[in-house]
Amino acid sequence: MPWTPLHDVDSWSPRSVGDDLDELLRRAGGSNARATAAVWAHWDDAVGSAVAAHARPLSVKGTTLLIAVDSPAYATQLRLLGPQLIQRLAQFGGAEAVSAIEVTVRA
Repeated sequence: MPWTPLHDVDSWSPRSVGDDLDELLRRAGGSNARATAAVWAHWDDAVGSAVAAHARPLSVKGTTLLIAVDSPAYATQLRLLGPQLIQRLAQFGGAEAVSAIEVTVRA
């Protein structure tokens, strides 16, 4: 993808770093920066310490959260609890943070 400036240089006005990060993440296929940061920052609270020891967020593409787990049992658990997990993550990152999850097993 070729480089393009974040905003129109002719109509430049000061912006917050968060606004620029939001735009960069959206261009890379992610969600907004604040929502993504909230998912990472509150992951242990959202899933509990026992699950967090075996599952970590990897990336957000649009509003789909990719989660890596260390065993098929945790993959099954997170897939079954997907709607509840999405609802819990919305408490931290807002309703637009995550609307779907994908789980992958990684050793």
